[in-house]
Amino acid sequence: MIKYKLFCKSCKLSFDSWFASSHEYERLNKKNFLNCHYCNSKKIEKTLMTPGLINKSYSDQSLKQVPGLKKLKEFQKFIKNNFEYVGENFAYEARSIHYNSKKKTKGIYGNASKNEIKELKEEGIEMEEIPWVEDKRN
Repeated sequence: MIKYKLFCKSCKLSFDSWFASSHEYERLNKKNFLNCHYCNSKKIEKTLMTPGLINKSYSDQSLKQVPGLKKLKEFQKFIKNNFEYVGENFAYEARSIHYNSKKKTKGIYGNASKNEIKELKEEGIEMEEIPWVEDKRN
């Protein structure tokens, strides 16, 4: 996901919008699908943006203030303690459980590409995506 600051040439409104990728923004803009949510104008352009850089000394403090971070870390701890980590084999293992008549007693978690996730969902395999926050402190 990528966030762009957009500008309406008609009403001069500046607003943020999220896109799947920079390519997706370009595709939507080329097809004239972008519009101002205030005046409905199609005259939208990207503005200059600075990257969101995190200072190391600032990052430790700011992460403590992120809403829901504590709950997310508790959820991750629960998953690590109650599910089997299958790493990059998540899609294979999920299919094995789904299509095999012998169900595993323990759930799994791991990594999958966007394409693998899409395919699993199309096959009707139940799964959830959650953000994973690694604790960088030792």
